[in-house]
Amino acid sequence: MASEITYAEVRFQNESKSSSTYSDSRAASKVKSTPHSNNPGFLGLLFVSLLILFLLLAIVFFVAFIIFFQKYSQLLEGKNSIKEMNHTELNCIKNHLPGEDKVWSCCPEEWKPFSSDCYFISTDSNSWHESKDKCSKMGAHLLVIRSKEEQDFIIRNLDTRAAYYVGLSDPKGQGQWQWVDQTPYNQSATFWHSGEPNGVNEHCVVINNPYGSRWGWNDVLCNQHQRSICQMKKTYL
Repeated sequence: MASEITYAEVRFQNESKSSSTYSDSRAASKVKSTPHSNNPGFLGLLFVSLLILFLLLAIVFFVAFIIFFQKYSQLLEGKNSIKEMNHTELNCIKNHLPGEDKVWSCCPEEWKPFSSDCYFISTDSNSWHESKDKCSKMGAHLLVIRSKEEQDFIIRNLDTRAAYYVGLSDPKGQGQWQWVDQTPYNQSATFWHSGEPNGVNEHCVVINNPYGSRWGWNDVLCNQHQRSICQMKKTYL
């Protein structure tokens, strides 16, 4: 009888130890099965971080693409302008203005630069309409004078013995003078000779120095053959 009791006690002790060991094992297993990598909050934070990084990279790439496209478009535009001008050689001057995207300002060979324009002074003579067409074929138009500074620049390069057509005319003969590029006619910025304009049938304008003392404008018949001055915008590269 005493033997059985001892066995029972031993058995009870063993079961308690086994139960305790099993419980510890489950607790350890539970701790090991919940690392940070399996934590839903950690995975969510990682996903959001990767998404933000991807969006930032996409924005940087998009901005870089836009800048590259603009630069390429400007370069292509400059090259197309040169091709359209139909001139084989250009004279270019380096700009020194800060903040300018385009470094060089160019005029065709034998054209004279002033401000933002180029000027070609012809040595052959044509009617006003023929002169206008000649300028158009070169991608330009007959001279439009907008200021005294521009007029002074032009006359320094002219032959005092010649007259030169400019892009001013009165097509209907009603005193409604018009520039060929649609620049408004400004009465306060004109340089007519004294008494001009005065011809009823004289609908075109030349700049001349008939007495060798003063350059000015004179209305003339449009079919007269005179020299001319063409004008175009500079090309920027």
